[in-house]
Amino acid sequence: MRRERFDKMNVVPFIDIVLVLLVIVLATASFVQNKTIKIDLPAASSKKSEEKKSIVIAIDKEGKYFYNKSPVTFEALKRKLNTLHPKKDIVSLHTDKLTPFDYFVKVIDVMKAREFENISIVTKQ
Repeated sequence: MRRERFDKMNVVPFIDIVLVLLVIVLATASFVQNKTIKIDLPAASSKKSEEKKSIVIAIDKEGKYFYNKSPVTFEALKRKLNTLHPKKDIVSLHTDKLTPFDYFVKVIDVMKAREFENISIVTKQ
């Protein structure tokens, strides 16, 4: 039996492995939490105070709605959201992990219809 000379190396399997690793790195890198940059803003002489309300909406695991820690029905919550300014007011949405997704979607739909801009969905880290 005669041995053949080893003149060149087949790099195709190596390229396949590198591409798979690259895809894995890129897919997991999108889930890394972005940290905010802490800056000290300069002061201005013409200070304009902006009235922003911070509203907390909570949904417990039974599907009960709370508006700033006060229990409300969904219709009452809808009316309260309609009185808020969609561009100025800040809404934080707290939802229990056992809450049916339907309750969460109903609140988001109301806020989406009013085009709220400052919505935060609060989660545990």
